[in-house]
Amino acid sequence: MSTIAGGRAARRQTLRRIRPRRSPAVPLLLAVGAGAAGVIWLWWSNTPSIADDNSKILNAGRITGLLAGYLMALVVLQMARVPALERRVGSDRVARWHGMSGRYTICLVLAHLVLIMWGYALQAGKSFGDIVQQTIDSINQLPDMGKAAIGTGLLFLIGLLSMGPVRRRMGYDTWYHIHLLTYAAVFLTFWHQLSTGNEFAVEPTAKTVWYGLYGSVTALVIWYRILSPIRLNLQHRMRVEAVIEETPGIVSVLISGRKLHRMGAEAGQFFRWRFLAPGMRLSSHPYSLSAAPRPNMLRITVKAIGDHSSALRDLQPGTRVWAEGPYGALTAGKRSRGKVLLVAGGVGITPMRALFETLPGAAGDLTLLYRANTTQDLALWDELAAIAEERGARLMYAVNSPEGERPDISAETLSRKLPDIDHHDVFMCGPPGFAQQVYEALRGAGVPARRIHHESFEM
Repeated sequence: MSTIAGGRAARRQTLRRIRPRRSPAVPLLLAVGAGAAGVIWLWWSNTPSIADDNSKILNAGRITGLLAGYLMALVVLQMARVPALERRVGSDRVARWHGMSGRYTICLVLAHLVLIMWGYALQAGKSFGDIVQQTIDSINQLPDMGKAAIGTGLLFLIGLLSMGPVRRRMGYDTWYHIHLLTYAAVFLTFWHQLSTGNEFAVEPTAKTVWYGLYGSVTALVIWYRILSPIRLNLQHRMRVEAVIEETPGIVSVLISGRKLHRMGAEAGQFFRWRFLAPGMRLSSHPYSLSAAPRPNMLRITVKAIGDHSSALRDLQPGTRVWAEGPYGALTAGKRSRGKVLLVAGGVGITPMRALFETLPGAAGDLTLLYRANTTQDLALWDELAAIAEERGARLMYAVNSPEGERPDISAETLSRKLPDIDHHDVFMCGPPGFAQQVYEALRGAGVPARRIHHESFEM
């Protein structure tokens, strides 16, 4: 078992940081909607009339193309790991936005391709059945269309591989590196928007705005995906200090470095870790901190469920570590009530353990419910028990019966264990199915949705 001392100091640091924050999600979505309305206005202001069916088809192609170009910029922005999004909105919500924006983008690109080529075919005196030949002719004759064709092909490939049944069959590293092709796809499709788009040919201001949009997004990607991680790792120079087995299949990795408390990490957050050991240099995976950050030590606790997580147990002390972050909004800043219930399922205990240690509160204010299959699977249990005793907090576990029967985690059970549960904030982390079950139970017990805080990632 690994133990990191310093709970009181960590709580004092957390207390200084607690400033209940509203999520900027709603203003951001309104801004996105306003941008889409601006794109439609750009089309409207450059379309004096729609006289016949051919014009209707061509203009539908123009609208879908403009909206697809706008959404492409947002898709890349959501990949930039901008702290205001990752730490305020929440990494899981940003990931869902990214997936949804990507699906809309591909649908719009497909509609744009079919409609605009259909319109071109009608202009040339052909029919809908000549779309394929018209597409080939356009690629050969129009500027930047060859690059756009390659970029569109990449977008469709990424979209295909993003479908649930396909993605679940792929390893995380394979998916991650294929997904990076999104940058190339957007770059290749960008140029034909300016060279063939009517709106940009007749309206120089529109072209300037489009350059500004894509240029700003590119700058954010370069800064937060490349330059910021380089600066962070050169400054803190992290290495593996030790690897400790907590329970069978679960290990803790202690990571040392310089002035790690200045990284700005909080309990409940995670980093994307790259261990510079043979066979692991090209892999970057997200793991939560399982203890509050210390000036010279960080800790992650990981269950072996894949090649990368299984390889962590063989890391040697002194191995260089490359980290990106911190990310995540599951922090003390979400708290709005004095009493807090922490709910953990399986290895989801890692951020909950850090919050259990650091969330300020009087005796009786904090409760932790830990769900696992067996008592042997209760990782970090000794640490949790020590924290509970020191803080006067309540620690409960829910494990399967000897016959394998799952424990009852329902609204009635939660209300019986915590009669005032509807006056609690709830922080939750665990597998998607477990999280959904607990969420429904909490809502049934009267906990408002705005006071249920969770981040979930389904690979």
